[in-house]
Amino acid sequence: MHNESEVIPEIKEILNAMLFATKEPLTLRQMLNVFKRTAEAYEGVAASFIEITLQDVETALEELRNDLTEHRLGLEVVEIAGGFRLRNVPAAGPWLRELLEKGKSAKLSKPALETLSIIAYRQPLQRSQIESIRGVAADSIVRNLLDMGLVKVVGRSELPGKPWLYGTTQAFLEHFGLKSLDELPGMAEMRRNLEQRELELKARSGQLGEASADAEQPELPVNDAPASSEGGEE
Repeated sequence: MHNESEVIPEIKEILNAMLFATKEPLTLRQMLNVFKRTAEAYEGVAASFIEITLQDVETALEELRNDLTEHRLGLEVVEIAGGFRLRNVPAAGPWLRELLEKGKSAKLSKPALETLSIIAYRQPLQRSQIESIRGVAADSIVRNLLDMGLVKVVGRSELPGKPWLYGTTQAFLEHFGLKSLDELPGMAEMRRNLEQRELELKARSGQLGEASADAEQPELPVNDAPASSEGGEE
């Protein structure tokens, strides 16, 4: 029997507290498992949630989202990186940046954004491929993206030397507010643009190679002379 002083919280209240306390997105299954484990470990109020279902969690989460929106509390529940997360509403961004002293230095530079987009749309790929597409060295930029946690090593290539292969992280999805890589804007168009740029660079490199080959063949007109002579005899 519950103590009369104990107040049984609503599921959405507990979910709100969970999302507030964690830094990582939580899936519905993870939230449900917390309820189940807590009900088994504690008596009283906690044990009363032993029969909770995944549908109960999903319904309560939707109620929480509606409550936050309706009462304009500056927070929202968003689905991101495969789970749900509690974050500030975008409209409050300027005040939070001022509070947390986030200046221009926290922003990604244009070269970093370009490199990150190449990795995001073409992953997994090696550094030489990034440099082939961009046309410039990318070592320091890739290293900075690794330090920021937006990019990670996802394996090794089968090519000689087995160079590292890079891909994006869950932090990348969180940073840009994406549920998955499928939500990247203009995925098909961006891939076409990157492929076109890669072909142009290869073509340019090929033209330079042909120009060098032509310069090494000054005797071609002389080689044609016998053919002309034979034509004259006919």
